[in-house]
Amino acid sequence: MALALQSAQPVPAGEEPVAPYAHANANAGATPFEGQAMWRAFGGEPGVRAIVDDLVARNVADPRIADIFKSRDLVRLRRTLYEQFCYLLNGGCDYSGQTMATAHKDMGIQQADTAALVENLQAAMRHARVPFPAQNRLLAKLAPMHRDVVAK
Repeated sequence: MALALQSAQPVPAGEEPVAPYAHANANAGATPFEGQAMWRAFGGEPGVRAIVDDLVARNVADPRIADIFKSRDLVRLRRTLYEQFCYLLNGGCDYSGQTMATAHKDMGIQQADTAALVENLQAAMRHARVPFPAQNRLLAKLAPMHRDVVAK
């Protein structure tokens, strides 16, 4: 995907504007899986959308991390999380979000916060009946991103 500045594109419905940045699949933080097995294991588009919606709902309701999500653009979060998961699972999507470091800058996220989020993602994947080996493969791909998310 060619780099495109966000300012050249309209703000999606329901989202708050953000400062311009270069769009690139590299911003997703990892490379996609090969083949379609992972995309199918996660239920394709409806499965991934359900997991993202469930994950966001769990995080907003989780007293350990709910404050992180207050005053955040949850519409944009759901869209970019879907794009990220779809891209990584090789579902044919491009990722239009910011880098992990930029998206989480100045949020003060700690190791315990990422642990809570991972627990919520695991619960959302279990609820969607994603096979355990597929869950572990996605978590292994996401794990190195904590370096760019946790406050230093």
